[in-house]
Amino acid sequence: MDRPSSELEARIGYYFKNRSLLSRALTHSSYANEYGIALGDNEQLEFLGDSIIGFVISELLLRQHPKFSEGQLSKLKAHLVSSDNLFQIATRLKLGQFLKLGKGEEKTGGRLKKALLVDASEALVAAIYLDGGVELAKEFVLRQFANDLGNIVTGQFTFKDYKSRLQEKLQSLRFPPAEYSVVNEIGPDHQKCFSVQLEIGGETMAEGQGETKKNAEQEAAREALEKLE
Repeated sequence: MDRPSSELEARIGYYFKNRSLLSRALTHSSYANEYGIALGDNEQLEFLGDSIIGFVISELLLRQHPKFSEGQLSKLKAHLVSSDNLFQIATRLKLGQFLKLGKGEEKTGGRLKKALLVDASEALVAAIYLDGGVELAKEFVLRQFANDLGNIVTGQFTFKDYKSRLQEKLQSLRFPPAEYSVVNEIGPDHQKCFSVQLEIGGETMAEGQGETKKNAEQEAAREALEKLE
């Protein structure tokens, strides 16, 4: 395994025994097809990872909220395992830096595409499961969803967004409000990826990426919150 992938292992807090699993989780079909790698892409791992994430989140919600109805639990689960949420997790882990892409995907900004990053995040969960077992995969999933799980308001199903939390934090510290500005956007109109820079008092505090300006702002606010806290 090359050095960049080792850096990803350090970032996710898990080191593979069978490191070919990590390589496969990061390999898009365009790369496998281009270089003739049989069964070498992450599509099957993506399928498995999606099921593992759903299972882990469902079990946790049931344990934490035993009095909730099926409809209430389904609403919470849908929010947590949504592609938007998985995209933010993948962005936070900077999975795009480690993807193995074919030349076409590379040229069209594949490292920032939502679909590719969501697939990679699911494949990564499956790879951890196959390498280390269900408990280690569960620990990884719960770490990635920790902030969102903590934002659930019991019985009200409201999710406090990062921008609102950052605003309250800045007010409590008597800091000036955050300012957001788009510094880059790539991709076709139907699949844009925006980069937003966040400044506080003229100082750059964070930068976030997302498929919309709103999502990119949320990611920048999340990063700024982590630094302040």
